[in-house]
Amino acid sequence: MEMRQIRYFVAVANARSFTRAAEQLHIAQPPLSRQIQLLEAELGVQLLQRDSRPLQITEAGRVFYEQALQVLHRVEQMKAAAIQVGLGQRQQLSIGFVASTLYGMLPLLTRRLRQAHPDIDFQLLELTTMQQIAALKAGRIDIGFGRVRSNDRSVSRIVLYEERLVLAIPPGYALARETGSLPFTALNGLPLIVYPREPRPSFADQVLNLLHDHGIQPAHIHEVRELQAAVGLVASEVGVCIIPAAAGFRNDLVYRPIEGERATSPVIFSHRANDSSWYIDATLQLINELHAENPLWLEPEPFPLEPGENERTDLATQSVVR
Repeated sequence: MEMRQIRYFVAVANARSFTRAAEQLHIAQPPLSRQIQLLEAELGVQLLQRDSRPLQITEAGRVFYEQALQVLHRVEQMKAAAIQVGLGQRQQLSIGFVASTLYGMLPLLTRRLRQAHPDIDFQLLELTTMQQIAALKAGRIDIGFGRVRSNDRSVSRIVLYEERLVLAIPPGYALARETGSLPFTALNGLPLIVYPREPRPSFADQVLNLLHDHGIQPAHIHEVRELQAAVGLVASEVGVCIIPAAAGFRNDLVYRPIEGERATSPVIFSHRANDSSWYIDATLQLINELHAENPLWLEPEPFPLEPGENERTDLATQSVVR
């Protein structure tokens, strides 16, 4: 099996067309088709269903495709690391995050990472959870911190903790003058602001699904792009907004916790499946140390996570801190 065959197959799988893949690779179509045939002959399985338009990937092809992406990314990592060392450059670690994690664990974690690894350049990119999954698979980020659960088997996920949801309320609303937690029924008939508007699924869908499951009908739903815009509209008395507790950063709003075991939002650590890079264990170790300090943003009691191979390769979502 040759590296070019792997690259050719990934190109065809992405394009779902031999013609478009050949154009992107700047080669003729017959040699491209021949290399894929040789690859299938060596594996002894069919990777593509050629009798459909566009081309469909077989189940074996899907598994091979996911592993091929990781192989190609690892090769790029090797090349980049060799060039960096040869040119005396510093290694880079790219971290994807959703904005609300900036009000909880992430800032402290990145400071600890910088202190523990001063020879590494850290790049932080604000991405939705779905964007993080795509960026992980494409090799644009190395790890991610999001909130939306995903079934993509090429990405491993660990639920670090569940964060309590609160309702951000304008001070002029009647709900702001009460005390204690709110039942979901208190939101019935209120104008609701949700974020992000796109891409979906997102935290907005988590909120809307929770309300739907409780039979709640908002007066109307206003969708915005980001958290800051959402709470800004709450301050403008456009409506109320459900947010993670740590994101209650405006002091001109009232925040009241929402009742119910499901009134939480997970903070999820993600990385490429089967990735054994040093930064996976290093990050998990620091996360455990932070949990042991019982920070204000962590309500429930944590239990230890041992960053072993089983946890990294298990494709099911794992709750490691409650």
